[in-house]
Amino acid sequence: MAIGYKQMVAEALAEIVTLTPEQAAAKLGQPDVVLVDIRDPRELERDGAVPGTFHCTRGMLEFWIDPESPYHKPVFAEGKEYVFFCAGGLRSALAGHTAKRMGLEKVSHIDGGFGAWKKQGLPTVAWAPKQHGENK
Repeated sequence: MAIGYKQMVAEALAEIVTLTPEQAAAKLGQPDVVLVDIRDPRELERDGAVPGTFHCTRGMLEFWIDPESPYHKPVFAEGKEYVFFCAGGLRSALAGHTAKRMGLEKVSHIDGGFGAWKKQGLPTVAWAPKQHGENK
């Protein structure tokens, strides 16, 4: 194998900002910040979600960021700060690195992901799938 996930994560962490769950929680609800949950819908349904976040599965990230993609989501063209998180912090590091490489300037991720968020007793809500067209 030419490069493994550990090296990829290490490279990502060297290039993006890492926030503690508490630092990320302080940004929740700020108009110039978007917390982006990249977990799979099954994870959200099972474990819950952070209120007020934008959900984008890891598999669609590149397509939703790219304005030339037919799947582009305008939220990624707003020039905001984007704080990515997953369940444990590895996928979000990779997602943040990808987003930065694609041109998003203010990118970070949450160390320890949703698991660390919950462990710190930060707000969570039950999650239900959005109806078609709600997650714009």
